[in-house]
Amino acid sequence: MTPPRRSCGTGSWFNLWRLALSYVLFAAPGTAPAAPTNGVFTAHGVVREVNAAAGTVTIRHDAIPGYMAAMTMPFKVQDAREIPGLRRDDEIVFQLHVTANESWVDGLVRIGRAAATAADPPGSRVPPVLPGGALSDLAFTNELGQPVRLHDFQGQALAITFFYTRCPLPDYCPRLSKNFQEASQRLAALPGGPTNWHFLSVTFDPAFDSPPRLKAYAQSYQYTPAHWSFLTGPVDALAALAHSAGVTWRADGDGIDHDFRTLIVDARGHLQMVFPTGGNLSDQVVAEMLKAATVGRP
Repeated sequence: MTPPRRSCGTGSWFNLWRLALSYVLFAAPGTAPAAPTNGVFTAHGVVREVNAAAGTVTIRHDAIPGYMAAMTMPFKVQDAREIPGLRRDDEIVFQLHVTANESWVDGLVRIGRAAATAADPPGSRVPPVLPGGALSDLAFTNELGQPVRLHDFQGQALAITFFYTRCPLPDYCPRLSKNFQEASQRLAALPGGPTNWHFLSVTFDPAFDSPPRLKAYAQSYQYTPAHWSFLTGPVDALAALAHSAGVTWRADGDGIDHDFRTLIVDARGHLQMVFPTGGNLSDQVVAEMLKAATVGRP
């Protein structure tokens, strides 16, 4: 896992997709997922990657009873002194701390070695980029059950991210949704501000994230359908969109292993900014959307 970077670039509307996004709440059909449970959880797993520069350790962990399914994901390490000495395939026990706004691990104790596994070859998680026009007619469905295609948003500034509603950690997918909640509310409240803007949250989990589930999730973030849509659709269409954006994702047990991307597309359909990290991006998204909405105006 490389240290987070902030990058930008331009390209035609349907060539904007290239770059890369890593998470599980359970809810009954048509109900909004509950907020992540605060607390401290004891867990067991195997180290998959150590990133001392970013202060993270990627762990393939067992199911954490009462909280989350087994999966592989990067965790922030509270005390950097615990990172040196950890190696790929170390079997460990650790503590997962979760609050309303963040999560981290500590108390990492090596208890053995798991069977050696080969590291991913460089670039193995970077998908091919599709030709530009191939994305324009991909068919999706929004949280209202309405058909949506990318060309429906021509002339609008777009902010786009990828998520899934069962994500368990508050500083992962829920933080991405909170970014869009805060940014969209600020944009809507601006006196004389632009109106040609829209937010798109695209799910990785179409088997679970039906339109009713997405609508319930969206309502939990006080969304406005006129300016924010939650998209699901056929797996091949979602995969094409994510992969052509350079977003890497895969099912991992009952969870989804993915990395982060928030894209800003200007009103002419050019890629203006890419945020390849999670965290609080609300202010940056507002600033970029204000620029993106005015591009091309006299």
